[in-house]
Amino acid sequence: MPFLCLILNKKAHFRVRVSALIETTDGELVRAALEGQTRAFGILVSRYMRPAYLVALSITGNSEDAEDVSQEAFLVALKRLGDCRDVERFGGWFLTIVRNRARNLLRRERLRRGEELTPEISPGPGGPAEDLKRLEIREQLENGLEGLSEVRREVLLLHDLEGWKHREIAERLGIPDGTVRSHLHFARKHLRDQLGAFHGSAPSGEES
Repeated sequence: MPFLCLILNKKAHFRVRVSALIETTDGELVRAALEGQTRAFGILVSRYMRPAYLVALSITGNSEDAEDVSQEAFLVALKRLGDCRDVERFGGWFLTIVRNRARNLLRRERLRRGEELTPEISPGPGGPAEDLKRLEIREQLENGLEGLSEVRREVLLLHDLEGWKHREIAERLGIPDGTVRSHLHFARKHLRDQLGAFHGSAPSGEES
């Protein structure tokens, strides 16, 4: 077989193997990773990077801290992968690591974070007045999230930002599907009330 054809065949075989891995379940990827297939864990990383970030963000409230936590959690998960007893529930096991790392970071840096100044924002096209308005809205959203319980922040971010279905969130967080729907309902209502108060309108469920 010509050398070029051999190379092309190997590349095609590699693409097929990677494609097959992408379509596999979490459990199959964990087992493959435990057998030394590094690409399998890489696919788990790509699959859970954004959910990990959002869960960390729901706890730390800071994007940089959330990125650090999610990356650190993957290193911990790789090191402790053999401790995952139910490999088909890797997502729930892994997000527990994310939560624990985020809470530890929050405890360590609570004082420092409390002393931080309001982050600067880049000038916008509307001038200083519009910049101030955007900052006020951003602060209102952040305050709204802070007013939510940790689990409601997680449910809201995973559903509305990441697009996870109720069933997926329930499986990953280890709570009933109906509880997920309830948390999402009250989290959305809370944010609407917060934004309504900011804009001078009546809270949801009340007449103006």
